[in-house]
Amino acid sequence: MKARSIVLTLTLCFVVALCLAADSQMGTWKLNESKSKLNPGMGKNHTVIYAAEGDSVKITVDGVDSEGKATHNEWTGKFDEKDYPVTGDPNSDTRSYKVVDDHTLAMTVKKGDKVTVEGSIVVSADGKIRTITLNGTDSKGNQFSSTGVYDKK
Repeated sequence: MKARSIVLTLTLCFVVALCLAADSQMGTWKLNESKSKLNPGMGKNHTVIYAAEGDSVKITVDGVDSEGKATHNEWTGKFDEKDYPVTGDPNSDTRSYKVVDDHTLAMTVKKGDKVTVEGSIVVSADGKIRTITLNGTDSKGNQFSSTGVYDKK
């Protein structure tokens, strides 16, 4: 009986952590360029929206590429470390997200079967600031690192 109670308690804690992580990320986020440390010559994601879509999360990203042309991509999936397709991004085919804690997600981006970007997404304790730290390789094979800071709208 004790083993069953322990398993149920752990399962409930895991489900609550998933919900809290998803909730802290939800909403519309606007890039704060003055606080960000973006890699020169790369595009910028100006607006990122996290919204519930059934039992999944839909992430919509609008910005500009390295030449200043408008970009738009979308991802719908769960924060379960599985790869889900990305539409509208020529630099990636799939993304996966993993809950680290109630304010942090780990992210992996792939082009084909190759991991091109890894990073973390952290929402401040007050829920007003979102910081995304990325490390990866661009389409030309150059390594990069960047930090984007977003304000909740």
